Amino acid sequence: MSTAPQLVVHHDKELMAQAAAARLITKIVDAQASRGYASVVLTGGRNGNGLLAALSSAPARDAVDWGRLDLWWGDERFLPEGDPDRNVTQARGALLDSVPLDPHRVHAMPASDGPYGKDADAAAEAYAGELAKASGPENHGSVPTFDVLMLGVGPDTHVASLFPELPAVRETERMVVGVHGAPKPPPTRITLTLPAIRAAREVWLLAAGEDKAKAAAIALSGAGEIQAPAAGAYGRSRTLWLLDAAAASQLPRDLYPPASP
Repeated sequence: MSTAPQLVVHHDKELMAQAAAARLITKIVDAQASRGYASVVLTGGRNGNGLLAALSSAPARDAVDWGRLDLWWGDERFLPEGDPDRNVTQARGALLDSVPLDPHRVHAMPASDGPYGKDADAAAEAYAGELAKASGPENHGSVPTFDVLMLGVGPDTHVASLFPELPAVRETERMVVGVHGAPKPPPTRITLTLPAIRAAREVWLLAAGEDKAKAAAIALSGAGEIQAPAAGAYGRSRTLWLLDAAAASQLPRDLYPPASP
């Protein structure tokens, strides 16, 4: 069932990243206190990496038990291991290399020079298998119930590597698919699908900058998910849009939250 989006608008992208990092620390700590572990899906791009960098320097960073945190990715560029354009490479530089994670709980998507070679579809199937293996009887289907799943919103309204009108955004059965012919480089990618995204307790959509303003307005104004994939990304209990003032500048006034910081 879709949850109505909640909006928080920050003055600028730096404040947005810092506030989102603080919010994420709280979510992780709460989950670990109640259940013993937490599960988070990371996103790449400038806003996702900005959040990780803010988390790295956050005073409360050490409140997290990093060894009891499961990390997954919403999508990945199908490039060789260590390529600077891979989301996992950027995440390691921004945060992961500086905190004591359990390597067995860091679930990077396969690289193009990994065991599946250049076969992005086989790599996607393998990642779906990894998700299914981590899914317990308390979960709803073949993916874990992530505590927080973060997504950057593209200027064309894409989230993860779900681009408008392309086959991946239409997928209703598989949890992970290969993407071919993506409109932004590299053309070959791996992505969670909307059904996998919707397994999360909370989905956070990050958008900062004037180039995201039109996309945010379209996605939040009732557009269909095939034409505007961000409109189809929502969580089981909460859907949170975290914006800066520039990205919120084209929102209809009835959507604009009155008490945003």
